[in-house]
Amino acid sequence: MASDDPGFAYIPRKSNGETDHVPVNEPPIAPDQFNREYETTKREIWAYYAYYVGNNGLALFNFAPTAFQNLLSEAAGSAGTIRFAGSERTVNSTVLVCNGISFAIQIVIFLVIGSYADFGSSRPNVLIVLSIVAFGIGFGWLGVHTSDKWEVAAGMYIVGLIAYQTTLTFWTAAFPGLARNTPELRVKAEEYVSGVITRDQYDYADTLERSRLANVAFYVQSCGEIVILTAIVGVLYAIHVRASEANNNYGLSVLIAFATGVWLLLALPWFILEKRRPGQPLPPNMNIVMVGYWQLYRAMTQMWRLKQSLIYLIGYFLLGDSLNTTVTVIATLQNEIVEYDTLKLTYLLLVGIAAQAVGIYTFWFIQRRFCFDTKTMFNAVVVGIIFLDGWGVIGIWTQRFGFHHVWEVWLYQTVYGLFVCPWYSYSQIMISEVTPRGKEFLFFSLFSIVGKTSSFIGPLVSSAIIDASGGNNSTPFYFLFGLTLASAALLVLFLDLKKSRLEQEKFLEKEALLREKMRENATASGSASGRRMS
Repeated sequence: MASDDPGFAYIPRKSNGETDHVPVNEPPIAPDQFNREYETTKREIWAYYAYYVGNNGLALFNFAPTAFQNLLSEAAGSAGTIRFAGSERTVNSTVLVCNGISFAIQIVIFLVIGSYADFGSSRPNVLIVLSIVAFGIGFGWLGVHTSDKWEVAAGMYIVGLIAYQTTLTFWTAAFPGLARNTPELRVKAEEYVSGVITRDQYDYADTLERSRLANVAFYVQSCGEIVILTAIVGVLYAIHVRASEANNNYGLSVLIAFATGVWLLLALPWFILEKRRPGQPLPPNMNIVMVGYWQLYRAMTQMWRLKQSLIYLIGYFLLGDSLNTTVTVIATLQNEIVEYDTLKLTYLLLVGIAAQAVGIYTFWFIQRRFCFDTKTMFNAVVVGIIFLDGWGVIGIWTQRFGFHHVWEVWLYQTVYGLFVCPWYSYSQIMISEVTPRGKEFLFFSLFSIVGKTSSFIGPLVSSAIIDASGGNNSTPFYFLFGLTLASAALLVLFLDLKKSRLEQEKFLEKEALLREKMRENATASGSASGRRMS
């Protein structure tokens, strides 16, 4: 059942009222873990997966940027540049600037409404509202497919990316509650409480359950995305996208709307079946907006007491920025290489998503088969990211290799799907690994804001590098390769999850003692007040 304050550890008491000083060994119980009302059902889990299949990024993350870049390219003409944000910019530089603006706005939005993901029970309602905004943008692209509307396309791209990322974040916020309330993990927690299994055995079961939910969600999404893309191919042939440039432009808008319609249909089960698990109660004298700033300050100050969590936070900031920008830069290069051919881009995505499904299943199978921990699997993903940026660096000096040829983008989709896409599940699992129990809301919020902050820096820096180089669209890989190597060294060499668990236990013990001291002070104050009254 829900506790009064999930931010503090529970204090067991002896029958004589003294504190039993064993908080380090206290069973790791989430606030709602033993309430049968909130037990995760199979229908709820599959509804959770279905939303992710719909919110696959095809509409607003994959094809909307392509449609925007395509219209920019036509508007730029033979000059190859366009006036945007006070300067003459190349098409790729303009896309990166819009990407950075989008993420900068997201930071402000999350500071204002991010606390709804953590406090009270309004998170599902916020997700529904944000999803409706995303649906509107997706269908709105049907009216934007000519170069004279590139400014409108820029606005729709920025707002659409905000809607996509915010819905994904509020959907992800349900993950800890789902994992901790599965019947399997509840049984393990009961076994731990009764002494049948050890803390290490419980921790491994907890890790495995979180890995299972995250990886299966990603795998199901990949399989569903293949089906959607196959249907899209049929739609594109039906409207004859290769008959003319105008048909190709319109085809991009149609498939954005089609993918949005699928998202709408698949979102409905989650809107209906999600259990409204209680979040944290609002602290005294705070409203839902103020608590977001208070929560961020509290998480940042507490992070200094958790050195391993801080290491991952810094690494997550750097590597997340590098990967997000790398994917955007390669996407702009890919669009130019295939000349915005809608069918070819769809086929490329089919290959990429199929590789993604194989990759995530393989990672999950290897982890189960050989009992590897989350850190080992995460390190393997980091190697894949280093390879991508190294590949791009070569393309700065030569046209023979480095994202300049059609065969390279086919290979890229395969490599990215097999070895890099597991980042999107394992990076989230790693957050939960370095988060003290009962602090999930607090730390997921901090990592979310940090992720959004990092995601606008890389695109703006990369855009400036392209402009300074005279239009060489591969030059951002200088910056990205160095950033990836630095963050990889930090995470691979210095992050230790075993040390993190020990730090978390000590952290919770100090929190428990603090809570007990607060209770004693409150009791003493009440007694003194009573004596004055008498």
